[in-house]
Amino acid sequence: MIALGVLNNPRAAQAFVDYLAGLGVKAELSRSEQGVEIWVPEADQPRASMEFERFLADPHHPRYHEASWNNGSTDNRLSYGKPLKQMMGAMFSRAGPVTLLVMLVCIAIYIPWGVLRWQQPLFYALHFFESWDAFSLEQGWRLFSPILLHFDPMHIVFNLLWWWFLGGQVEQRLGSGKLFVLLLAGAALPNLIQFAMVGPAFGGLSGVVYALVGYCWLMGRLAPQRGIVLPDSYMMFLILWLVMGFMGFMNMANWAHLGGLLVGLAQALMDSGGRVRRA
Repeated sequence: MIALGVLNNPRAAQAFVDYLAGLGVKAELSRSEQGVEIWVPEADQPRASMEFERFLADPHHPRYHEASWNNGSTDNRLSYGKPLKQMMGAMFSRAGPVTLLVMLVCIAIYIPWGVLRWQQPLFYALHFFESWDAFSLEQGWRLFSPILLHFDPMHIVFNLLWWWFLGGQVEQRLGSGKLFVLLLAGAALPNLIQFAMVGPAFGGLSGVVYALVGYCWLMGRLAPQRGIVLPDSYMMFLILWLVMGFMGFMNMANWAHLGGLLVGLAQALMDSGGRVRRA
């Protein structure tokens, strides 16, 4: 099965599934943080995607109400299951190998940093280049490695929650390769900008997080059929967070945040063709 998209209205999702059933496509529903996710057999994905775009353009068309009447079944209903088991299952089901690996590496580095106080050797090993003259291919990892450093519990929890929430969406719907590209671009370019504007004393995954913020938000508007969603309210909160950083209310890698946001927006424009998709 392959994820087709997400709808925030369970009844509308059921109507669409009933409509697909009338076309001979056996779809399934599962709950997600954004609403209800629609899954279809991989062989039926091209046809189902076309129908999904058509549905998004006019979800109230009588054909979908008629499909519920003709094809509706009480067998295809959502199961809420046991809350704890469902929460753990949702956590791992939304986190692909790249998402999980980055989380594990960040946690593995933070334990000696925060608990054992091995801050100096870890920072020395992973910090950005000290100066423009220090750039070298032999230490090319320093373009990326600062994203693995986190300086306090709030720092790592904030970044990893957003990484899991947004990176999981991208990896589940567009594949590990796409998330890996965003990880590299959202690390190297924002790190370079932060270094150029402030210097090498910075760290954290937040530049990558802001790349995912820009990517998920714009893709949700330019290519909603991909099923990647970031609500406007979340985007407004993160933009406010960015502005507050530049105003000096918090000590953050503000230029890395801004650079990451621009990287994500640019990548979304390229991946979507830069225009709203219509049925």
